[in-house]
Amino acid sequence: MEKYNRLWRSFIAIGLIAIAIQQLICGDLRSIILPPAYPAWLTHRLVWTWIFSIALIAACICILFEIKARTVSLLMAAVFLLLVLVFQISGLPYPGILGSWTSPFKELSFSGGAFIIAGSLSEQNNAPDFIKQLGKLIPLGKYFFAITLILFGYMHFVYPSFCASLVPAWMHWPYFWMYFGAIALIAGGLGIMIKPTRRLAAFLVGIMLFLWVILLHIPRAIADPHSGDGNEWTSVFEAFAFSGIAFLIATSGKKVISAKAP
Repeated sequence: MEKYNRLWRSFIAIGLIAIAIQQLICGDLRSIILPPAYPAWLTHRLVWTWIFSIALIAACICILFEIKARTVSLLMAAVFLLLVLVFQISGLPYPGILGSWTSPFKELSFSGGAFIIAGSLSEQNNAPDFIKQLGKLIPLGKYFFAITLILFGYMHFVYPSFCASLVPAWMHWPYFWMYFGAIALIAGGLGIMIKPTRRLAAFLVGIMLFLWVILLHIPRAIADPHSGDGNEWTSVFEAFAFSGIAFLIATSGKKVISAKAP
């Protein structure tokens, strides 16, 4: 299983590296990392863009080559979680509108994915105490991801016209595929939360998300590569990383992923 774990970890790391490189090219952090509205005390956005992007690339390289990978992934998970709690939630322009929660939950999934990466790696006996304490949060990773799947599935019912417009024209019956995707996301999220169905649900979600990368996101990015500083390409990288998270849940050892949670 470890060879597959390495492959899925690489999906996550490569997706995040691509987002970091995109930030360096655009000279700004993507909204899934930090909301457009900075708090007043945090200035010099370009500087923070470079600091965060280079740090993210370095962290993902450590994961790819397994250089202190468990420690690095736990730190990455903590940083993503802090960004959600400190910046994303407080920076929501319209918290009462469900669609405005898209970026915070995507980043929460990145945090969950980093925790899952850590859970797929052997524990280091010489790790600092605070890293060992962070390791106790590993079981939360799959729930962060599952909750995001459920929320995004529900959003399909709240915004059916927009979601149906994402279905490629050649597939026909856009509303059928839109609702099929919605139900699949919700079922996948619930399945990941339930221990007996976790691996199968995660594997099916991984296949679905990877197919979306090929059939949906890449064609849209090729057709519209520039809008929003490349938002469609960001969606490609996100979906690719998310498919890796799902596959990693499916293939990681039960003892690691499920040790402290049902």
